[in-house]
Amino acid sequence: MSERRRGAALENALLDAAWDELTATGYARFTMDAVVKRAGTSPPVLYRRWPDRDALVRATLVHVLHKNVLAVPDTGSLREDVLTLMREINATRVQLVTVMSMYLADYHRATGTSPSELLDPAESGRKQAIDTIYHRAVDRGEVKAEHLTERIKTLPFDLLRHEFLTTFTAVPDQVLEEIVDTLFLPLVR
Repeated sequence: MSERRRGAALENALLDAAWDELTATGYARFTMDAVVKRAGTSPPVLYRRWPDRDALVRATLVHVLHKNVLAVPDTGSLREDVLTLMREINATRVQLVTVMSMYLADYHRATGTSPSELLDPAESGRKQAIDTIYHRAVDRGEVKAEHLTERIKTLPFDLLRHEFLTTFTAVPDQVLEEIVDTLFLPLVR
């Protein structure tokens, strides 16, 4: 007989089951019942925590991001910090970005939200990581703070996401270097 899950272990199992269901079926076919079945639990256990599938989807994405928090690189140069972070994202986030962008199109239509509204960047730690990289670069004198608009700070990562969504696969390293060296660095120097 299996041991009964409780507390954080139960919540993690439910969110892992929800992620598996979301990646297997997409939002359009994502149901609370399917998650219950996949998690091997009962409906009240799930509904006590999340009142509907939209709340469960949001909680699932936050859970996945928190499980996979990226370390903030500190290589001593802006170029290498940005490339290191992009390489880590490239190696670990293709599925997450694809799911969030492609599979959740129905979610956005149904809820009237945009992809940027689904998750607060502060919840994922993404904004803090990027800001830390840029603060260090300013402190080292590599860039001027006034050149670092929010759009410019996110540009290399936005272009990486674009590559994911047009290829559905990891991006070759020479493309990452081209994004940083040819497009990004000239804007901040």
